Order: sequence, then C-alpha cells, then structure tokens
Amino acid sequence: MSAHTSHYDSDALSTDTVDVVVIGGGAAGLNGALMLARSRRSVIVIDSGTPRNAPAAAMHGFIVLDGTPPPEILQRGREQVRQYGGRIVFGEVTGAEAAAPSADGDLRFTVTLGGGRTLTARRVLVATGLRDVLPEVPGLAEHWGRSVVHCPYCHGWEVRDEPIGILATGPLSVHHAWLFRQLTDDLIYFARGTDLDSDTRARFAARDIRVVETDVREVVNDTDGTLVGVRLADGTLVERRVLAVATRMEARTEGLDGLKLPMEDLPDSMGRRFASTMAGTTEIPGVWVAGNATDLAAQVGAAAAAGALAGSHINALLAAADTDAALASAQKATG
Repeated sequence: MSAHTSHYDSDALSTDTVDVVVIGGGAAGLNGALMLARSRRSVIVIDSGTPRNAPAAAMHGFIVLDGTPPPEILQRGREQVRQYGGRIVFGEVTGAEAAAPSADGDLRFTVTLGGGRTLTARRVLVATGLRDVLPEVPGLAEHWGRSVVHCPYCHGWEVRDEPIGILATGPLSVHHAWLFRQLTDDLIYFARGTDLDSDTRARFAARDIRVVETDVREVVNDTDGTLVGVRLADGTLVERRVLAVATRMEARTEGLDGLKLPMEDLPDSMGRRFASTMAGTTEIPGVWVAGNATDLAAQVGAAAAAGALAGSHINALLAAADTDAALASAQKATG
C-alpha cells in the first residue's frame, strides 16, 4: 500500500556528474541528502512522491515532531536540503546501473528517470522505503492508515480503548496481540486459519483475548464509510472499530535491478529487504541503502538516523577518493 502526495515544484536535473544521487525522498533519503549537502557535496534526491505513511494523519513516536502530518515533515525536509544547495527532483527511477569509471578510476553510476532523462553520479544512496502487502480481505485496504493499522507505536495511542481486532497473517500476529492488548481491554484475535499452540491459547485466555476461528469474509462499513466490524464466512458480524494487521513488508525495488543489489528474506514471512551492513554499505561498491528499504521495522526517527549515518559515511569515502585523486595528480605533475 502506498499513496501519492501532491506534486510539488521539481528542481532541474543536473547535466554534470554529481557526487551523490539519493533514490527516495522520505525521511532516510532527505536526511542523508541533508548531511551530504551540508558537507558541500552536490546531491540530487529523486522522489517518486509515494511515501509509505501518506495515508496517516500524523507521525508519532519521534520526539519534537510527534503529531506532525507526514506531508509537512517531508516539505520541511525538502526545504532544508535545498537550503544547502541540494536538489529535489520529482520523478520515477526506471533504471540504475554502474557506468564506466572516470579517467582517474573513480566510480560512476547512471540513473534513468521516466521520460528518458538521465544523470550521472559518483555514489548512490538507495532510500526507496517499503511497500506494505495487506491480506486480500475485501474492504480492508480503504481504511489503511486510519482504522486499519499495523504499528502500536505509530498508531496505538490514537486507538486506545477501542474494540480492536487482530487479523492474523502469521506468527508475528501473536506478538501483535500482546502489544495491542496493552492498549485495549476489548481485543479479538481472528485466527484466519493460522496455527495457535496450546500455550498461546492459554496466554490469550489469561489476558481475556477472544479467539475467532471462523474465517473473515469482508470488512463492513457504516453508511458513512466508517469501519464497524468484520463479517465472518458464516455471515456473522463481529463489531470492531479498529483492525490491526501485521503486513508483509517488501522493499521497493522498481528500476533498481541494474544495480544488482543483494536481497534477503526475513523469517516468519515478515518481508524482503535489501541486504546491508555498517552505515548502510552493500556488496556493491559505491551503493548504500538506508531506512525501510533495508530496516523494515524502522520508524521515522530510526530511518532518518540511518540516512544521516549513510550520508556521513558516503562523504567520508568521497573525501578519501578526492584526496587520492589530488595526490595522484600532484605526483604526475612533479614526475
């Protein structure tokens, strides 16, 4: 699930080689770009305008910015990157790949945007975020980010004391139940064919969590579109005001096949991400990843911090490359 933000003014795409291209204009990408721009690096952020949290009314769990609407955070982030000379380009990446190195052996990458526009960069920071895959229950997707939630830390306070239903998708849903039980005394676990061992059932009973074994047919709305519950396969309506779902989270990879970045699946069908190590480095020289594209559980604050760390690491290695090139040039000039 993702939603487009409104289009905003896009900067011109540089015709010169830039130090870094950041693919993704969310918290991780913008904070990485901020660190680079403040280090006087030429940096361009390519933003498709489809942030994961676009449907949410506010972002929570990040000190100072708690309660701020996501579009406002991104708008302020773009303004701050531009303040230091960074550029923000609204567009879709359709291709990215390594290019021939420079004359002094420095890395080069070519990134292609929709419409055939291209740019060349010395380094790449992938911060494309992730896509939430919801179970195929009719009526569920239309409430995503409001009455259908996934994160007790992002949305929990706002749904406290409501009648909440857990739509089980796998083993992680049991963990979900413990967390949402902290927020309400009225919690129902819709098993949806998933297995529950006797110990888990006993724990559910001890916490007054009701288990419904009958499968869920659809989400039911009131006349004004408000979620009122779920209808089971036998026709029974179970009233709920909020549904919590542990989604499958998949890193957004569109247009990035040419970079040949390694991917990895996480256990319990949690999702699929770009593999990375310290500071977002990858097996591909010159390419970093940050934020939800590699850390599926990262909230906004953690994603922003990862972007800052990756940006500072990229700058440090570029500084070393610049020094190597200057030294080689000086030695050549002096024989």
